[in-house]
Amino acid sequence: MSRSSVSFQSAGIEIAAHMYVPEGRAEGPRPALVVGHPGTGVKEQTSGTYAQLMAERGFVALAFDAAYQGASGGLPRGL
Repeated sequence: MSRSSVSFQSAGIEIAAHMYVPEGRAEGPRPALVVGHPGTGVKEQTSGTYAQLMAERGFVALAFDAAYQGASGGLPRGL
């Protein structure tokens, strides 16, 4: 399993994320999941843990920080 930092735009706000990819070369499309965090969490906590476990089971998984939280953009913080 490998993890890389990625980002994308959502409603004009840059969203920070980690993409988890299973080991080995895919012979076709892989199933994928987007994993959000609870409440005021960030991608390095619960959602990252679940994303890593899913990648170890063959899924591509994206764990992200919600807008206004963590490494994602948006003001005011913690909205």
